Amino acid sequence: MSLEARNISFGYPCGRSLYCDWSLSVEPAERVALCAPSGAGKTTLCRILAGYLAPQAGEVLVDGEPVASGRMWGPRPVQLIWQHPEQAFDPRMRMGRSLAEGACARSVDGAVQAARDEGLMDAFGIRDEWLSRLPHELSGGELMRFCIARALLAHPRYLICDEMSAMLDAVTQAEVWRALLALAEERRMGIVMVSHVPALLDCIATRRVSVGLDVDAPDARSSHAV
Repeated sequence: MSLEARNISFGYPCGRSLYCDWSLSVEPAERVALCAPSGAGKTTLCRILAGYLAPQAGEVLVDGEPVASGRMWGPRPVQLIWQHPEQAFDPRMRMGRSLAEGACARSVDGAVQAARDEGLMDAFGIRDEWLSRLPHELSGGELMRFCIARALLAHPRYLICDEMSAMLDAVTQAEVWRALLALAEERRMGIVMVSHVPALLDCIATRRVSVGLDVDAPDARSSHAV
């Protein structure tokens, strides 16, 4: 089964159409890079693929079912890691409680323990003292680590990464992507990614797709090169 965008169209009022009759299929364990110029709607497309925004025409399916169908409660099978992590957290909620949103059937303590047991705390460098802090007390890079761990705690089938590592330095970027790719391989999780760093796309993507046109990466290198 796959993540599918079928003939979707979308445009904002008083603006040009971003996509018209556009389709995409992402298989389990595949890593697809969305490529388009700035302002072409990559972030909007990420929101549509994750079910946060409805297309004006067409549909998005995951494993044959509408991506947002019956998903008012419980973890979504497609998780989105937002480009701006400060917008992904309730400013009044402590980070431990925010992390627990990825495992909605558990208490905060249970969710944090699950994150430890699954290796997410160590893999993404989340310190215990951060759990009691509010979002404004952490840096953008620290918040991004929580975004990644929370999404993975939900055990999604597909992960949408919108400029996920842009706020991290080069060494930390490599560490985070290595940890994520190892988990993706273990879980056979598909990834859709957006990045303005060509070298990062070369290392990670198995295929590149532009809006309205599929472009197979001619020399997609192994993730081990990260």
